[in-house]
This record gives sequence, C-alpha cells and structure tokens, in this order.
Amino acid sequence: MSRPVTDTDAGTDTDAGTDTDSAAAPPGERRASLERRSAVVRGVVQGVGFRPFVYALAAELGLTGWVTNNADGVETEVEGALPDVAAFCRRLTSDAPPLAVVESVQLRTVPTAGGSGFTIRPSAGGSGRTLVSPDIATCDDCLSELADPGDRRYRHPFISCTHCGPRFTVVTGLPYDRALTTMAGFPLCADCAREYADPADRRFHAQPVACHACGPRLTLVTRGSAGPRPTGEDALAGARRLLAAGAVVAVKGLGGYHLACDASDPAAVQTLRTRKNRGAKPFAVMAGSLETVERLVFTSPLERDLLLGRRRPVVLLRRRDGSGSGAGSGSRSRAGYGSRSLVTDGVAPGSPDLGVLMPYTPVHHLLLGLPGDPAGPPVLVMTSGNRSGEPIVTDDEEALVRLDGLADAWLTHDRPVRVPCDDSVVRVCARQELPVRRSRGYAPLPVALPVAVEPALAVGGDLKNTFCVAEGRYAWLSAHVGDMDDLATLTAFEDAVGQLSELASVTPRVLVADRHPGYRSGQWADRHAEGRPVRRVQHHHAHVASAMAEHGLDGSAPVIGVAFDGTGYGDDGAVWGGEVLLADYDGFRRFAHLAYVPLPGGDAAVRNPYRMALSQLRAAGLPWSEELPCVAACPPAERRLLERQLDRGINCVPTSSMGRLFDAVASLAGVCHRVEYEAQAAMELEHAALTAAGDIRSSGYRFGLPAAPRPGEAPLPADPAPVLAAAVEDLRAGADASTVAARFHGAVVSLVHELCRAARDRTGLATVALTGGVFCNALLTSGCAQRLERDGFTVLRHRTVPPNDGGLALGQLMVAARTRQS
Repeated sequence: MSRPVTDTDAGTDTDAGTDTDSAAAPPGERRASLERRSAVVRGVVQGVGFRPFVYALAAELGLTGWVTNNADGVETEVEGALPDVAAFCRRLTSDAPPLAVVESVQLRTVPTAGGSGFTIRPSAGGSGRTLVSPDIATCDDCLSELADPGDRRYRHPFISCTHCGPRFTVVTGLPYDRALTTMAGFPLCADCAREYADPADRRFHAQPVACHACGPRLTLVTRGSAGPRPTGEDALAGARRLLAAGAVVAVKGLGGYHLACDASDPAAVQTLRTRKNRGAKPFAVMAGSLETVERLVFTSPLERDLLLGRRRPVVLLRRRDGSGSGAGSGSRSRAGYGSRSLVTDGVAPGSPDLGVLMPYTPVHHLLLGLPGDPAGPPVLVMTSGNRSGEPIVTDDEEALVRLDGLADAWLTHDRPVRVPCDDSVVRVCARQELPVRRSRGYAPLPVALPVAVEPALAVGGDLKNTFCVAEGRYAWLSAHVGDMDDLATLTAFEDAVGQLSELASVTPRVLVADRHPGYRSGQWADRHAEGRPVRRVQHHHAHVASAMAEHGLDGSAPVIGVAFDGTGYGDDGAVWGGEVLLADYDGFRRFAHLAYVPLPGGDAAVRNPYRMALSQLRAAGLPWSEELPCVAACPPAERRLLERQLDRGINCVPTSSMGRLFDAVASLAGVCHRVEYEAQAAMELEHAALTAAGDIRSSGYRFGLPAAPRPGEAPLPADPAPVLAAAVEDLRAGADASTVAARFHGAVVSLVHELCRAARDRTGLATVALTGGVFCNALLTSGCAQRLERDGFTVLRHRTVPPNDGGLALGQLMVAARTRQS
C-alpha cells in the first residue's frame, strides 16, 4: 500500500517543547543554514516501533525536534542542516521498521524554533485515522531470551518487544499507547520502565512489554478441582502433564481460546471430536519445529515462508504417508512419543491435506516444550475454543461456562482479549497464496480501494461472515466472525462492528447487505439502519466485484466474472451458484449459468448429496439404477418420497449451483453421500481427483452448450447432462471414483474456458475473475487459470481476500459505492 509523498512549503510553527526521552544534539558549532520540517506519517505506524525509529534517526542525523502518536498516525518535527533534514524525510519511508506500512508522508516547511534535543512527546488524541497492526508472532530475539536461563524473561509466557506480540486484539483505542490497550492494568516495574525509556533497547516504547514481575500471569483451572489453582510455571507444567495424559485443555491465546489435545493420541482426538460435535471435519495441528512439520507434510518454499513468517496462519499442506511416524533425531518429540505416529488418522480423516501452523505466542512454545523440558506431545491439535457454530470464546468467566463439557482444564491468564480473532487459513495454489479465512495476522490491515467510497459498513453474508467498514480509498475487513445462525455470533458481530469502526474512525452513512431476504446479516442491517439507507447487492455480483477490487480495477471496463459457489440468492428467486457474469461495479449481465435443476428439500439436499445426485440424474433423463452408488445410498422409502417430491415440485426451488453439482458428482461416484460440515463432498471429490492415475482430466466429459446464440440477452445454459451420462457409463464400465472425479474436474475447466471464449468473442472482454467458494478448490483454480492464460486471458485470482463468502463484504462495498455515484 503506497501513496505519493507530498511536500508543501506552507505551515506554522508548533512549539518543540521539552518532554521525556531527550536525545542531545551532537556537540560542535551549530550550522548556519537551518531547516525545520513537519511530517505526518500515515499507515501502519503505531505499535511497530515507528516513534523509536524516528527518535534514533533524528539522533543519528543530529536533528532536534519531537515525535508523537496522534489519531492520524505519527507526527514529527525536525530541525537541522538542510541536507540532514532532507535525508531524514527520505529515510522515513526507505528505512522504516520492518513491521511498518508507510502509506503517505505529508511534509511541510515550518519556521525554525531552536532547541537542544529530540523528544518523544506524549500521544495526542483528536480526530483522524491511523492503521493498527495485526498481532505478530513471537520474534527470534524474544524466543532466544525465552529459552535463556540467564535472561530475566526466561520462560516468561508473555515476552514481547517492539517487533512482535499482541496488537489488534489488545487495542482499546487510539492513539496506540499502553493506556489504550488491555495492558493498561499492568503497571511497568522499574526494570521494564527502564527498557521502555531506553532508546538503545529493543523494548523502547514497546506497549505490551512486561516481565515475570509486572506482567500477566497464567492460571490453570481443572474441572472438578476444589484446591488452589496453580499459577505461573506450575500452571504451565500442569497443563503439559494433562495434555500428555490425554486431556483436552482450553488454552487462552491472542484472539481467544483454543481447544488443544495430543495429536498423536487417538482417544484424546476422538474425545475432542465427539465433545465438539465436529463430525469428520479435519482439525488443524500445531507443530513445534519445521523439522516436525516436514515429517508430516510436503512443503514448498512459499509454504515454508507462510509457516515461519510473522503472520503464522494455518497452512493447508499435502500429507506424507504415515503422518510422520516416529519423531526422528533432533525434533521436539521426546521419550514416549518416538514410536507412534505424530498425528493420528482421526485428526483429518480421509483427507490428503493437513492444516498446520507453527507456534506464534510464547505460551505455545512453552506448551510444546523448551530443550530440557519433560516429555510432552510434539504436535497438538489446535481448534477454535467454541461449540460448533458459535464464535470463539474470549472472556475468561464465559470460557468456564461455554467450554464446560468440552475441556478438562483451562490454561488461562489475566490479560483481557479486546476482540475475537480466529486463526487465518491459507493454501498455496499455482505458486500463489490463496486465502481461505482472513483473520489473525492479516486483520485489521486495510485493502486499498481503486475508487473512493463514502463512509459505509458492508455486513457480508451469513456463512463465513466477515464485514468491512470503509471510507475514501480504504476498506477495513474484520477478522473472521463465523456463521450468523445463533445469538452469540450476532452479538460478537455487533461488538466487532463497533470496535473496528472506532479503530478505523469510520462513521458509516450507508449500510450494504446481500439481497437474500432471509439473511440474518441483512436483517441486522435493517434493524440498525437508524435512518441510514440499506443497499442490497446481488451475491455473485459482490463476489466478482471483490476480485476486481483487490486487483485494483477501477470499474471502467467490465470483466468476465466466473462465480461458482454453493448458494446465492438470484434475481429471479432461484438459487444461483454456477454463474458467468459480465460485470463492473455499476451492474452485471448474466451471460451464462448452469442449467437449472430442482434442489429437493433445500437444506436436506445440502446435507445429503445423494438427493442432489438423484435430482441431477432425473433432470438428465438418466434412470435411478440400483448399481449407482448414489441410488444405493438413498433408502428406498426416501427414494419414493423424493420421486413424488420431484414429480410435484414440492419444496424444489430451482438451482444453478456449481457447488451442488460437485456434491451430486461426489455421491454419484461413491465418494460422499452425507456431509457433516460445509463443502465436505466437494473437498473429498477434489481429493479423489488428485489420486487419479495419469493425466485423464482432459478426456471424456463435456457440458452441453447451445449450438446457436440465444435470442436477445438470454444467458447461455450449460447442461451437465452429458457429463453425468459419461460418468454413469464410466461407473458401469468399472471406473473408480478417482477417475470420475478427475474427469469431472477436467470438464468444469473446459466449461469455464469455453464460456469465457464465447464471452470474449461476443464482447471483446479478455479479463476473467475466478471467484466464489468453489474456487477454494486448488485443482480447479489452477486448471482454469492455466487454460485461460494460455489462451491470452488475464486471470484475476484471489490473493488478498478469500474467494468464499469471507470476501463478500469487500465486493458489496464496491458495488454500493459505485451505485451512489451513478
């Protein structure tokens, strides 16, 4: 994110003053030609060591003046020889701290004021806007101190410095100072205060700084225990013993609680799965070292960078056979853990991928064990601390209630969490990062917008909800909120809206929501409009606009938007989801879509893909033969009812959903007949395709398309009947599920290519946006991108916001902004 630096030669003097932290000007004669300049630095410049950097830079160049935080960012005035002042202004950007994002530097010349030193002034309030840093993984310097018996922060569970630690989840207001964080209740001890005030120290003006003497403290709460609660090192040791013994421990982290257990213990994993009503949905795991990770999964250089970087998301990685049997020499696994698999099959049943993250807080490192610690699990399951469908728990008292029955013990602490923030999830697709969930480590960094917008709140959708607030050329996307289907999530949503609006200094004058009349997010917007307009945006139009916005398109030219997902409310009242739109921010034309088929029973068809398979077969004129896996999976009584339901059209809304077609083929091929979590059937179909022998994706299956142009503006229907007929023929000939899955993926890639070519032939457009939750499928996304790029298309893939509904709010915002201007 960059903006041009501006330099104005007008301005008035402000008193340099004499405050704390003075740096004496160098001895010697004062040079005759003096210049004084004011600079306002905007961007991610609070909580990243920017004021200490400015202080050190001014001291190095022998300049006098001051620096402060304010609501705009960082403001400074410097005075000295003209070449030195000019060098200072240049280096504000070029030499900025590694965690800073400098978006603009506004310079102006002011009258000289004299003075004999440089000061860090107390922060100023007022109106304005700055950017808050995301939470940052523990840095290498702090990790060295954590493991050094000679250091005063040896084994301190909350060690941090200017370069790492909590930021977004502890901020209560701006400017970013300790008094406006949840560390306000922990006064600095004398030693920490000296470090905080020492310009040569790594903790100079580091707001979360603390130590054993003055910082937060761990406490272990064990279910059913009536005795004193262990604290500090005893609490940590107790939690490690419990994990080694097979217990489930709720662990308070940066953005809320995790539920943790030993990933190698089948009984512990099954206990957690059962208690959380998790079904077969995979868990993520945390491993203590890259060596351990590489015993579990294959990694590329980019994937290793994601694992070890300062953001530390969950990275979806391809598993090795055996899931890391044995620990190997040099790993963090110790006695008792070397003879069994590091990750039991129950962690990610049936999945060739494993979600892996590395420790990102000192507590995580201590739980996994430092050198010389007693044996403990080398890999931990780490899943969100909540009941299924609820938001992550952050409050300590609430954790004891809401996680009762899930956890055997709670490793908690007394530093409050200001805002919930789940782990981010990413995968690598065709050598690029593909966000699946944008949250910790990424939020609340804004997305630069290609056009200016009025102050607005876009509330997103009901699944994988994130929202965004925006004004001018920036949009602030929230952390992951979750599915909007219970009161706890709606309450968390409302709290997060207030917090992010305050941090971004945005007072929305318009609200934006999905057109679906039943979405709870839209109903919330209506209830909280307070006289402000609520603008509605079609679901798939928002998906396409989201991809356009993150790639910086200003909307002056339309794109071919391929929007594939499970569910989106269509303008004709049908369930859309297999759409090719010709779209800009002003509007869209539906160029093509999957042919409509009935969605029998609504949610019942989503939960039971065999129902969708039978509906597709019937629409294709194919018989429900008993030898087909999807027919065999449907009980005879239900089959008879389903036949009558389809005959009479009862509760059978038409759908063009590509997600539901993936479900249907998954059941037809015998891969998945019932789902226990969203997109399970589609994910398992992708996994099956990846195991197919040879490159067979380009052979056999093709969708039906009209041979002649449709009259007028009528969209092209893509008929899956020929694909289904070919799959049935393969299955009857003895083909395995992986062959059917691979050929189906190839057919979808070919369909996307054909439709985009048809759109280019008719309109001249050559830019394609691939968006919607189906494009979390790496096999499909890479196949479509490669085919289209070879044919001369420019392909927009998501790299900043997720293609699923987690990126919907950004597109809603862009459509609403352009609507205002039209």
